Amino acid sequence: MFPKDKKSLYQYAIKFYFGDMKPFLTILCFFACSLAYSQTITTLTSKDKISIRGLSVVSDKIIWASGSGGMVGLSVDGGKTWTWNQVKGFEKNDFRDIEGFDHKSAVIIAVGEPGLILKTFNGGESWKLVYTDSTKGMFLDAMEFWDNGNGIVVGDPIDGKIYVARTADYGTTWQRYQSSKLPAVETGEAMFASSGTNIRRFNAVEAIVVTGGKRSRVLLHEKWIDLPLLQGSESTGANSIAIWNVLPKKPRMIVVGGDFTRDTLTEKNCVISNDMGKHWTYPQQPPHGYRSCVEFIDYDKAIACGTSGVDITNDGGKTWTLISKESFHVCQKAKKGNRVFLAGSKGRIAVLE
Repeated sequence: MFPKDKKSLYQYAIKFYFGDMKPFLTILCFFACSLAYSQTITTLTSKDKISIRGLSVVSDKIIWASGSGGMVGLSVDGGKTWTWNQVKGFEKNDFRDIEGFDHKSAVIIAVGEPGLILKTFNGGESWKLVYTDSTKGMFLDAMEFWDNGNGIVVGDPIDGKIYVARTADYGTTWQRYQSSKLPAVETGEAMFASSGTNIRRFNAVEAIVVTGGKRSRVLLHEKWIDLPLLQGSESTGANSIAIWNVLPKKPRMIVVGGDFTRDTLTEKNCVISNDMGKHWTYPQQPPHGYRSCVEFIDYDKAIACGTSGVDITNDGGKTWTLISKESFHVCQKAKKGNRVFLAGSKGRIAVLE
């Protein structure tokens, strides 16, 4: 008959109403997981014959983008409409990284020789060349800024050391940084100008850099730390690093890369550190292929994108779920806001919803 104690009676009632609890709990868990990963990628704009690798999301409304063909785009309404300008005199340059400060001012870097940095003060209508370096072998890869106007740009090794230049006035003037403290790189070790995120600010004064190629490492406190990523050839290694260093949460780093010539390969394409680079672990479920950019959305949530798709993690990088097979080069969360935007080939710019 019916159970006499209250606990057994409650369990009996639940079983009577739902039937066997195991299938019910399985369905409930599946439904919860589906909700957790129900986010989608919505394309906002596209522009043929342009590859976009530079993206700077100033706020939920102000977005800058840059890429091939000397093109720079600006939206001031959250990506609904865009103004595109081809930088006069630099129509053949590829601007692989951009840093926007507001709706009027931004800085762009061009890859290849010579190394070029330009700045606009009028929303991209005109640009001023603020830095040039014709050193043989020049190839600027990425830049990073602090809130006080200090900034750094890094490039492929010159004379066996990473190229570094610095600014203290939001990119209006630059000085090459030459220091005996900068450690040497190995032959075949360099950086990928794939998303402008192989350098990130680490604290109030320091930045952290990741390398790839014949060897993949992290440069922190002017010392090298080896990364257990896929490496050994020109197309392998780290492409991007994301850092969560906001108290009171424990610091966390995620590095992504892989092999861009085999962009569906999942082997050693992501590593995580929760002790500021002393130890690195692999995800239980890695991103689904080569990834050129990774970005924290909050402490446990991050997004990674590449030419074979977009992944999301909700557990600090332990498991990644593919949410789109669309190709994107770069993703970024608003510096002042919560929205996340992506950009890639064919001038496509999208938003995470």
